[in-house]
Amino acid sequence: MKPNKAFHGSVATLVMFYLFVPLIATFLYSIATDWYRTILPEGYTLAWYQELFTDPRFLQALQRTLVVCLIAIFISVGVMVPTIFIVTVYFSKWDRVLQGLVMLPYAIPGVVAAVGLIKLYSSGPIVLSGSIWLLVGAYFVIVLPYMYQGIRNSMRTIDAIRLVEAAELLGASRMQAFWKVIFPNILTGIIVSTLLSFSTLFGEFVLANLLVGGHYETMQIYLIRRMEESGHLTSAIVVTYFILLFVLSGVVMRLGKSSKEGSR
Repeated sequence: MKPNKAFHGSVATLVMFYLFVPLIATFLYSIATDWYRTILPEGYTLAWYQELFTDPRFLQALQRTLVVCLIAIFISVGVMVPTIFIVTVYFSKWDRVLQGLVMLPYAIPGVVAAVGLIKLYSSGPIVLSGSIWLLVGAYFVIVLPYMYQGIRNSMRTIDAIRLVEAAELLGASRMQAFWKVIFPNILTGIIVSTLLSFSTLFGEFVLANLLVGGHYETMQIYLIRRMEESGHLTSAIVVTYFILLFVLSGVVMRLGKSSKEGSR
């Protein structure tokens, strides 16, 4: 057992080293004055972060990205949770059909999807080309596979069908069975799916660039446009991006834990 434990610990250490070394190097470069001829930076400064956080474009891009991502995720959760619940519990024969539909975004390249959406919504009764709502709709479609897998796996883990049947035998209505029995038990799966979806959307560039471009500058578009100006500034943006994701993940996990404890 001890050799196996040591081996597993070594593998875990190597994986963590592999994952964190690039991020640490990026952080060092973001606070470096010069780093060309030495192993470590020749000097350190926070000027790049000061320039970043005093740039109105960065703050606006961050706000726009958060707005688009949160709207798309809230709509996705509101649609997918009841849909998966109904299909799983009451119409299980349609589960394969639903799974096939939500997996379609995996098979469609971002460029193809963007061109198709632009052509479809640039004319006709509903014109959305170049608007934020077209991007929100595209983001909603992108996160469908992540939402489906996480929520569906949670439904299978708790055996939702038997829980609903037991709740109904005890006098609960279908709505009560869902809100008071099923929802608290799948909350962890919803949170995991939400975090995965948010991290995917927050780093998405192709659809944002093609669908809205300069009309609605998001974080990734801002990052690409400033890459040619300074590598130090770009590194500061990347580090800020990871810190923001870490903080938001912690907040969401904390809220989910509090909600779960409050429902008991």
